[in-house]
Amino acid sequence: MNGKSIKVKIFGSEYPLRGENEDFTKKIAGYVDHMISSIHEKIPEQPPLTVAVLSALNITEDLMKERERNQQAMTHLETEITKLSNYLDNCLDVAAEGSSRS
Repeated sequence: MNGKSIKVKIFGSEYPLRGENEDFTKKIAGYVDHMISSIHEKIPEQPPLTVAVLSALNITEDLMKERERNQQAMTHLETEITKLSNYLDNCLDVAAEGSSRS
């Protein structure tokens, strides 16, 4: 990972990070910070490591759900493209039959 080093704050600690896109890196850090903070608010008695692990699990769940949605969308698109391709092939066949009769 190349790019400019930036400092981000996550759960009260500052971390130097490098990323290709500074705004995107800050957005990711903000998401992680938000997730950790919201987990910590729900279970403040838990140690930071437990909060971090639960946050990692929640973030991973979000990622896996998004991947599943993307896969379903790709499958749907592939099905629709196949239908459209078959329809166009049929139209071309009909057009070719019509011109060969003339």
